[in-house]
Amino acid sequence: PAYRRSKMPLAIGVLVGVVGATALDILPLVTSAVCGALLLVLTGCVTNEEAIDAINWRVIFLLAGVIPLGLAMRETGAARMMSEVVLSWLADWGPTAVLSGFFLLTMLLTGIINNQATAALLAPVSIQAAHQMGVDPRPMLIAITLAASLSFISPVGYQTNTLVYGAGRYRFTDFTLVGAPLDLILWIIASLLIPVFWPF
Repeated sequence: PAYRRSKMPLAIGVLVGVVGATALDILPLVTSAVCGALLLVLTGCVTNEEAIDAINWRVIFLLAGVIPLGLAMRETGAARMMSEVVLSWLADWGPTAVLSGFFLLTMLLTGIINNQATAALLAPVSIQAAHQMGVDPRPMLIAITLAASLSFISPVGYQTNTLVYGAGRYRFTDFTLVGAPLDLILWIIASLLIPVFWPF
């Protein structure tokens, strides 16, 4: 490639500005990154054609399809209904079974809805379930928090999954084939160990 070495200090300055603005809480990361990208185009560090070619349209269409599904599940109450079904099925088996059910549901929903939305959606329900059973809600919250971070089964559950999805030329099923066994192992381990470290 033909490098534009004269623009190198400017590009480094924009990068430092983006990271600095985010680190100092001047701007949110998304706003700071978009401003940095615009500055790179406006200053000629990157041409319009290069900027357009750098967009991974597979990721854009993937997000355009999955984000509305997650919003629909949240807005229609489908996710809350699923958590209530988990509670009704597993309540008779005790708090550890309910914790395990919420952990599994959170991991599955994180593959569709993003992890923050899943945790925010299921945390109040898990607290309510713990109060109904007369146990400490802290283990339930630990389970929800941990499971929301274990989004290995799809490229849309977490930002880093989405970033490598296009760059690595992965298919959707690649995440499921590798992520499902990993999620299964972590689900079993967490279901057994969370009540040990955070008793009910």
